[in-house]
Amino acid sequence: MKPESLRRLLTAVAEGRTSPAEAEERLASLPFEDLGFARLDHHRMIRRGFPEAIYGEGKEASEIAAILKAFRAQDVPALVTRLDAPKAAAVKRRCPRLTYHAKARLAYLGDLPGEGEGLVVVVSGGTSDAPVAEEAVWTARYLGARVEYFPDAGVAGLHRIAPVLPRLREARAVIAVAGMEGALASVVAGLAGALVIGVPTSVGFGVQDHGRTPLFAMLASCVPGLVVVNVDAGFSAGYAAAVVNKMKEKDTPPQRPQGSRRKIPIGGFRALRD
Repeated sequence: MKPESLRRLLTAVAEGRTSPAEAEERLASLPFEDLGFARLDHHRMIRRGFPEAIYGEGKEASEIAAILKAFRAQDVPALVTRLDAPKAAAVKRRCPRLTYHAKARLAYLGDLPGEGEGLVVVVSGGTSDAPVAEEAVWTARYLGARVEYFPDAGVAGLHRIAPVLPRLREARAVIAVAGMEGALASVVAGLAGALVIGVPTSVGFGVQDHGRTPLFAMLASCVPGLVVVNVDAGFSAGYAAAVVNKMKEKDTPPQRPQGSRRKIPIGGFRALRD
């Protein structure tokens, strides 16, 4: 259930348009609904502001369809990750409104939320990183962010990042997706003013070691403001970027009176009053 749906229900009870018994029936599936093979967390939308996602690998098409229909009945957005094309086609036969992005292996039920708000920028190192990058793109987009995607901007041709610089400075969160040695994340984090989320991919060979080399390189980066998710975890990066994007900027703190300004002495952190 969405927070706004819960507020409407409570308002209707308060105004006498809905009986307490009817409201109780509507809320009976909170905090979760047991389908036998899965227990759906309908409360997560209220608790975190974003819905539970369905991990498609290891589930039958019929199970995914049943989960989607249960989410839809509770007015909960439904997102499916790691969904291959044959399984997506089988799910779509049961849920015709399913939208599927084959390269990202991601699907959702219903429409995207408007034009999106704020700005999340996704940059990928090479075209082989596209499946992970697009998973991040569509996850952040589905969760309400405005997203711009700049593919194939890796460090082998570093000049390709130059046109992206204005967007890096404007973004609320940046996702850098790279395999091989994973250097792109450090480069982007050194140029962007926003939090950068590094996504190592398993693209590469030999000592790339299925993504471990870029993972360790990103974790060992000397650039502050760079955080790292798991190998090939485009969904995790897109989700995290959407959370950052949704956070409202804090109001500017009021100015202190002239006589109470404080100085931080060079080489120390102890505040001294004038």
